[in-house]
Amino acid sequence: MSILKLKPACKDYLWGGHRLAEEYGIEYDGEVLAEAWELSCHPDGPSVIENGEYKGKTLQEYIDGEGREVLGTHCRRFRDFPILTKFIDARDNLSVQVHPGNGFALQNENQYGKTEMWYVLDACEGAYLYYGFRQEISKEEFARRIRENTLLEVLNAVPVKKGDALFIESGTLHAIGKGILIAEIQQNSNVTYRVYDYGRVGKDGKKRDLHIEKALAVTNRVPIVRSGSQYPHVADCDYFTVDKLNLDGRLTCRMQGTVYDTSFLSILILDGNGTISCHGESLPYRKGDSIFIAAGSGDWQIEGVCDALLTTIREKASPVRVGITIGSQETQIGLVDDRQHLMAMKKFPTCPRRPAPEVIDEVAEKTLDLLEEQQIPLDQCIGVGVGVPGTIDRRRGTVLYSNNIKWEDVPLAKMLGSVIPCPVRIANDADCAALGEAVAGAGKEYSDVAMFTLGAGVGGGIILNGQVFEGGIMGGSEVGHQVIRVNGRLCTCGRKGCLEAYVSVPALLKAAAQAAGKELSLEEIFRIARQGDIAVQEVVEQYEQMLGTGVVNIVNMFRPQLILLGGVMSAFAADMIEPIREMMAADCFGGAHGMIPEIAVAELGSRAGMIGAANL
Repeated sequence: MSILKLKPACKDYLWGGHRLAEEYGIEYDGEVLAEAWELSCHPDGPSVIENGEYKGKTLQEYIDGEGREVLGTHCRRFRDFPILTKFIDARDNLSVQVHPGNGFALQNENQYGKTEMWYVLDACEGAYLYYGFRQEISKEEFARRIRENTLLEVLNAVPVKKGDALFIESGTLHAIGKGILIAEIQQNSNVTYRVYDYGRVGKDGKKRDLHIEKALAVTNRVPIVRSGSQYPHVADCDYFTVDKLNLDGRLTCRMQGTVYDTSFLSILILDGNGTISCHGESLPYRKGDSIFIAAGSGDWQIEGVCDALLTTIREKASPVRVGITIGSQETQIGLVDDRQHLMAMKKFPTCPRRPAPEVIDEVAEKTLDLLEEQQIPLDQCIGVGVGVPGTIDRRRGTVLYSNNIKWEDVPLAKMLGSVIPCPVRIANDADCAALGEAVAGAGKEYSDVAMFTLGAGVGGGIILNGQVFEGGIMGGSEVGHQVIRVNGRLCTCGRKGCLEAYVSVPALLKAAAQAAGKELSLEEIFRIARQGDIAVQEVVEQYEQMLGTGVVNIVNMFRPQLILLGGVMSAFAADMIEPIREMMAADCFGGAHGMIPEIAVAELGSRAGMIGAANL
């Protein structure tokens, strides 16, 4: 089912009227119906599905059941469902209030801030609303006027009529005046800081709470220049795009469109009646209805007579992603733009002896610090990726086990996401390095890449069709733990004959020391071999043979277009390219009749992990 009709959650705030029940057909038995939350996944008032197999379920239950793909690719950057759509009936004046931005709200309220737009459905003669200040005032004057009940004297009163639209960014002081009926599209948030309430009392007979200190912290005290139009849209921002639809039933009685896989479509019927169809399904609509069409549903059609607001989610403008690698010695945090450039980074000791929550809190704190240092608002950050050594359950965002940093069953994505207001994805650090090289380094011209990371151990990753290969179970690929010699050397994993036991840096250093009779550095090993020392030459040749065997195995299994050699050994890998290429030509299945992949040295060094993590 791709067309869903939603039943709203109803709110009986003291300033409300009853027009939404009387004129918009919203089912409600109470005397006061102030708001109807028509499209909502917010726990304070979720909307419920009225048709199809999910009838009686909440919209969030439908999303959980069908998968977040129904929201569209543009919604991947949101931790929660992105918007909330309401009808508001103001029989009396609403309180003067302000909404915080994402950063302040998430830090203080554990939910998003709120930017919103109002579309005026009806307004009595002389109706007005408050929209910012008439002139700039100081924080001190703002606080004083709240105390002295003179705040209304400096507010900007805006007369309104049916069909007017206002865009209200977070931080804008505002209030809906009495006698106004509004359709509101907003961020998915219920955070409001009230600063003036006309001395009214609530149901308990007490004056309603004010939130003065928080309001003073978030309010923009400079007059707002009201935009005459956001043509061709009613409203357009990073959180929602709203368009107006009108079918007059004479000149225009039908409209067709397409719901692509980039965004769902919300249709809020302001007036009229008719039929909506999609994918062979047909659903009648009337005034007051809220319709949800899943992303990727394809062509749809609306017929009849109506006024409606159509809401979609567009691509983020100038997005920034965070890429993090957590190692046993050092943690690196990088900011990556939409061209895969590493804009800024910081690094600091990991200190894995500490409990995992302490490490994660520090990572979150320093990530937020880096964004602030670079003057990048949280709104601009669309996702956080983290590379961690060990066995990773990417679906649950959990580090199952990491010997390097001594973590076990750590819900990293959840813990980090509770502080940073973005989707958080995690993966094995070697997979992140491979992905980084594939999107921005030596493999950026290829869709299928296999990378060997040669260092203290042997890691690596497989990129197929531009995605990290995970297999049918969690953990991804472990290229260093393929057996290349039965009953061979003991590996750190406990098995014998693994590739890592032969081509890790410690294995090479040990073999060279035995051959030369003394300890040698990597630089000395390759220099002495080039100078003709037979014993050390044999060590290097054996290293190349073992590595080449591992490469051939991976080529035969995955058939990548490119093999990359990275890690500490990448500084010496240029000398190994040709011998390994010859081994692939001789030993890969099909030989000269098959397709032998290219082989190259990784380019990005330590940047690969951050850039790859940012692309998770």
